[in-house]
Amino acid sequence: MRSTGRKRAGQEASARGNERSENMRIGIYGGSFNPVHNGHIHLAGTAIEELGLYRLYLIPSRISPHKSSAEYVSPEDRLAMLRLACKGSRYRDVLRVSDYELMTDRVSYTIYTVEEFRRRFPKEELVLLIGSDMLLSFDKWHRYEDILREVTIAAFSRENGDLEELEKKAEELRRFGRVILSKADPVVVSSTEIRKKIAKNENYSCYLDKNVVQYIRSGNLYSGENADKGAED
Repeated sequence: MRSTGRKRAGQEASARGNERSENMRIGIYGGSFNPVHNGHIHLAGTAIEELGLYRLYLIPSRISPHKSSAEYVSPEDRLAMLRLACKGSRYRDVLRVSDYELMTDRVSYTIYTVEEFRRRFPKEELVLLIGSDMLLSFDKWHRYEDILREVTIAAFSRENGDLEELEKKAEELRRFGRVILSKADPVVVSSTEIRKKIAKNENYSCYLDKNVVQYIRSGNLYSGENADKGAED
């Protein structure tokens, strides 16, 4: 945890607007968050602790380049659930929810978001959080070399026993920029499996923040025919 003095310094820097310290680390964590679950929030907390992040922006995607839009609930619902989950987290003073990608009509390629946050934070170190499965295919991402020139990649394992494979891929990517591998144990939770449980009227409350559970139930979300479709997220 950061000291009180560092928190105070961060608050003062924030109040000064664009005059920020070059030493601050700003995290970027994108995804469908469909719905946001305890694994997402655990990863966010781990990143805050391990990387000393001053802010961590969670950014729900509008149109993911990897998934069909048919499996999504509305952008407004995913944004609302994400805000509820962050509000219930012990790291709520550090976490921020951004609607940047939801406000655009184009495919949510990561490079566009990276460029936007580089514009907002020209001096800070930007850290892009991704899962281990994403790291293994990172060199297939749109303009991945440009991404690595602008941010530090921090990869977090989504399953046990994949560290050797991740180390190899990280070393390949380090030709273009900085890559950090977290050694933290993963919390294996799948939004796809949660959607299936909801559709089958099975218990799923242990995987989500209690306020997110209430929101899903009150809105009757994920009970339709598309609830069990889509890739793991």
